[in-house]
Amino acid sequence: QELRPKSLDIKQEELGDMVEKEMASTSEAIEDAVRRIEEMMSQARNESSGVKLEVNERILNSCTDLMKAIRLLVLTSTNLQKEIVESGRGAATTQEFYAKNSRWTEGLISASKAVGWGATQLVESADRVVLHTGKYEELIVCSHEIAASTAQLVAASKVKAEKSSKNLLRLQECSRNVNEMAANVVASTKSGQEQIEEKDTMDFSGMSLIKLKKEEMETQVKVLELEKRLEGERVRLGELRKQHYALAGTYDATEDGEAKPAPAPRRGILKKPPLAQKP
Repeated sequence: QELRPKSLDIKQEELGDMVEKEMASTSEAIEDAVRRIEEMMSQARNESSGVKLEVNERILNSCTDLMKAIRLLVLTSTNLQKEIVESGRGAATTQEFYAKNSRWTEGLISASKAVGWGATQLVESADRVVLHTGKYEELIVCSHEIAASTAQLVAASKVKAEKSSKNLLRLQECSRNVNEMAANVVASTKSGQEQIEEKDTMDFSGMSLIKLKKEEMETQVKVLELEKRLEGERVRLGELRKQHYALAGTYDATEDGEAKPAPAPRRGILKKPPLAQKP
């Protein structure tokens, strides 16, 4: 018992209340995110126009669709959780059921926290992009994080759910919808970024031959520097993920209460990127 990882510093009898609080907190975070996006939409229409307004509206609309999909996912997850407790507790109380299945309960709480956190981060990133103080890449990363936390929530629920459960089928359908909406956010962000960059395309027509050659050499230097930095960041990302897996625990709970090793992260992220084509 002492060797089991302690992911939460709370008493087991408090786990049941913690689950309900976290699910409610996640729902509130999503509702707040929807309101903030609506405010950003109104502000964007007042302060921008043309291509920038078109890009901002498309990104914010895709974020709104994603928030709605997450809201439905959390609602369905809550219904499935209640079904699992009612069918599995027998003569025990709800608190006793959560205490008896504390490892599963902690996983459910962690997944719920991840979903709410991802939604909050997405809105903050969208706000910075609309105000031109953030990076488009932040939105893309947040979308991937939301898709990952959604999969975590479905996996945590699936462990205890009956395979024939209608709520489980709905939850899996909601998860697919969230993934689709997250992909739409990524697509709208990338297309918007391309539109903005095309608008700000540099004009080299007035440069002399010597000036062009100098700019070309300086750009080559920057490309080499960025390639080296990219390789270093890929290695750093791999080490961060290894540490993350180590802290989160290397074992996943199975349906029969036993444990199996979690799959090791793919190492493809550490591959050296190809060098740029030399002129």
